[in-house]
Amino acid sequence: MIDPLDELLADAFDGYVVRKDLATKFKGQYPVPTYVGEFLLGRYCASTDPDEIAEGLEIVQRLMSERTVRAGTQELFKARARERGSVKLIDLVTTRLDAKTDAYLAELPSLQIKDVRISPELVKEHERLLTGGFYAEVELEYDAVIAQEKNGRPFGVAGLRPIQLSKRTALEEMAQGRARFTAEQWKAVLLRSVGFEPEALSERARDVLLLRMVPFVERNYNAVELGPRGTGKSHLYQQVSPYAHLVSGGKASVARMFVNNSNGQRGLVCQYDVVCFDEVSGVSFDQKDGVNIMKGYMESGEFSRGRESIRADGGMIMVGNFDVDVAHQQRVGHLFGPMPPEMRDDTALMDRIHAFLPGWDVPKLHAGLFTRHFGLVSDFLAECWHQLRFESRWNKVAPRLRFGGALSGRDMTAVQRTVNGLLKLLYPGGEQDIADEDLEWAVRIALECRRRVKEQQKRIGSAEFRNTHFSYQLGEDDVEKFVNTPELQSDDAIASDPLPPGQVWGISPGGQDEHAGLYRIDVTEGPGSGVRVLNNPAPRAFVESIKYAEQNLYAQALHLVGERDPRAHEFSVQLRAFDASRGGSALGVPALLALCSVLMGKSLKGGLIVVGGLNLGGGIDPLYNAVDVAELAIEKRAATLLVPISARRQMNELSDEMITRINLLYYTDARDALLKALVE
Repeated sequence: MIDPLDELLADAFDGYVVRKDLATKFKGQYPVPTYVGEFLLGRYCASTDPDEIAEGLEIVQRLMSERTVRAGTQELFKARARERGSVKLIDLVTTRLDAKTDAYLAELPSLQIKDVRISPELVKEHERLLTGGFYAEVELEYDAVIAQEKNGRPFGVAGLRPIQLSKRTALEEMAQGRARFTAEQWKAVLLRSVGFEPEALSERARDVLLLRMVPFVERNYNAVELGPRGTGKSHLYQQVSPYAHLVSGGKASVARMFVNNSNGQRGLVCQYDVVCFDEVSGVSFDQKDGVNIMKGYMESGEFSRGRESIRADGGMIMVGNFDVDVAHQQRVGHLFGPMPPEMRDDTALMDRIHAFLPGWDVPKLHAGLFTRHFGLVSDFLAECWHQLRFESRWNKVAPRLRFGGALSGRDMTAVQRTVNGLLKLLYPGGEQDIADEDLEWAVRIALECRRRVKEQQKRIGSAEFRNTHFSYQLGEDDVEKFVNTPELQSDDAIASDPLPPGQVWGISPGGQDEHAGLYRIDVTEGPGSGVRVLNNPAPRAFVESIKYAEQNLYAQALHLVGERDPRAHEFSVQLRAFDASRGGSALGVPALLALCSVLMGKSLKGGLIVVGGLNLGGGIDPLYNAVDVAELAIEKRAATLLVPISARRQMNELSDEMITRINLLYYTDARDALLKALVE
């Protein structure tokens, strides 16, 4: 079924679209990656006309069956080369230098031939042949005269055509076509282009899949993705782009990764845009200094072997599996636990990782997740991504952003790179204006993925990483917004991150018929006047607390919020109860702080619970069960309890164990409470 997005895509990118379910027809049927089949599909089936697609599909199937070597047919291809003089096939071609004969020799793994003649000119033209190779359409010739010579090598590469697009105008054409899509439509196009159906995925899963694309458009981008098995973590790096190389778990050679000192041959990071370590828990270097060389390269994009310093721009991606769920992994250790022993507790290595992708937010792959709609042909997409690596969007948006003081220099670099990469994916044309909502989307993802790295460093025990409260300010409203990592949140505990302006945790001390209970007060403001309680029915005791808070705000406005006029705003208030207690009595001080917070656009401290009732004259009600209130705050894992000074003597009755688990802050009046509650 063709939908409106298919029609728009086919019209905007005529000749560069293909139905993605056609490519999956060949998956597993032929011994080649998905992008090889798509390369041919793009050539013969880039149309929405069913008849043209059917005709092109027949050609592609014939070529795939004629030119891919299945197990057991190797000798048939060799015989055809002998009888006809040459044969065409699709294979992964790699090359090595044979020093004994001073000649380059190609290897065709599907034919199990390791000594195929290849000209130095072809090798020089395609240097990647020497570092892992690439898939190509190969014309393999056979020379009977050479076959009769002693140690003769009758097979030779007569022609080579890499399976990738080399078109300089590709990015310009993508930018022109992109202008016809909204940001959400374009995200859907990108996801469909790598084989996924966005409608079948949650918003979190879509964001993770888009994050996986960032290393293709951002130079020297380092990322880690750990999560359950079967979520397709290595799919993008193996199946979609010829500019990526997958290193399977096992020994990683320094010579292969960086440079071979014996012949000066540059390694994978010099030859590919992205180098991905699959099953990273099993990866180890053949030399002791391998991890140190990698750390130096991840930091600067340079490495020194011998006398010269070599620069490269290949990104390092590490993917692996959790044996347990993410919550259990955090209980027993930290999220870098599945990494190799020499890496898992190395905070210096972690500091060089720009993003930790939450692989647990992507569902296990099944047929329903794969799209049956049109997407961009993989080789066109990969070529555009490759060209985007040399562009930047950061300078365009930097003046609109300010980051909080918790971000170190490396944090800033990591966040900038992730934001830059996401915006390049979303806006391939540099001339397009970047909308605030798209910038904020990228910033929140970038801060979350970098903070996840910082949280693990803090968990390992390094004091220098203790401040993880990442925040940003965007545009002219100057509101500081904090970003957390969802896996650290708990429904029955207070998070250490500041809540958005207008939100506050409070404990009601209860009364004769009710125990103390935890509440959250959420306040928003808009044009108008007065205060509306949105709860229906609204608890009578809470309505009274709100009324006292409102009158105190009006009476003390100059001392509390300065020149702002609270009477010129309408406040909407919602009370959320987190315990059996529902009355919401004696919440005047928390309600007043929430009103002040939203009016000033400033957050209250993270991990803070406020306690205290107000009266109309501005006095603070006495607290009779301060120990019960403090014990409830500790049970909810609050970091700080803000209580009236009149409760100080009662707090001496708290046990030694309890008193060490919470920070007690005392206040004398409403203004003192506000000053102590606001984020500094």
